[in-house]
Amino acid sequence: MLKLYYFTGSIARSVFIALHEVGAEFESQALNPKNGDQRSPDYLAINPKGRVPALVTEHGILTENAAILEYIARRFPQAQLAPLDDAWALAQLQAFNGYLASTLHVNHAHRLRGPRWADLQSSYDDMYQKVPQTMGESMQYIEDNYLSGDWVMGDQFTIADAYFHAVCYWLTMDEIDIQAYPKAAAHFARMSARESVQKTLAMGG
Repeated sequence: MLKLYYFTGSIARSVFIALHEVGAEFESQALNPKNGDQRSPDYLAINPKGRVPALVTEHGILTENAAILEYIARRFPQAQLAPLDDAWALAQLQAFNGYLASTLHVNHAHRLRGPRWADLQSSYDDMYQKVPQTMGESMQYIEDNYLSGDWVMGDQFTIADAYFHAVCYWLTMDEIDIQAYPKAAAHFARMSARESVQKTLAMGG
C-alpha cells in the first residue's frame, strides 16, 4: 500500500488531493517540523533530503512533489489526471508544475526558510519583506497566462489543479489577497468544493 509522509499545510496537500481523486488506498504519516521529525534518523532513511512529501511505493520511495503527482497520474490512468497521450499538452502541464516548484514555492519559502540561503538576520528580514511582491508577481503571471477555462489545462482537471490549489493556501500567510486575481479565486472556490479536497482537509492534509 502507498504511504505518504507530510507536514500539515505543506505542498503535500496536493498529493492527498490527487490520491483521493484516483481513489487510491493509502496510509499517511504526519511529521511535526517543530519537533524536527523530518531530521530524525528514521525519516532521513526514507528521504535523506529531510523534506516532504515522500511517497513510499512497492517500487521504492518517491520524493519531489511534481514527480509524485506524475507518478499518481500514470499509475491510475483511468482517472485522466494528465494528458498522457498528448506530448505537447503534457509538456505544458509540466511547465506549469515546474513553475510552481521552481518559482512560487521558492518565493514562499523565503518567508520562513531564510537559513537555506543566508546566515545574517538582516538577510532573513530582507527576504521576508520581499515575499508579498514576488508571490504577487507570480500570481499575476498565472492569472495572465493560465486558467483560460475552469482548470489550469482548460476543460480537463489535472494534477496541476491539485498543485496550484495547495500553493494558493499559502497566499494569506504571504499577505496576498487571492481576490485580486479573479480567475485564481474562482479556481480556488471550484477546488474547495471538490470531494477530494474535503477529504484531504478532514484527514489533516
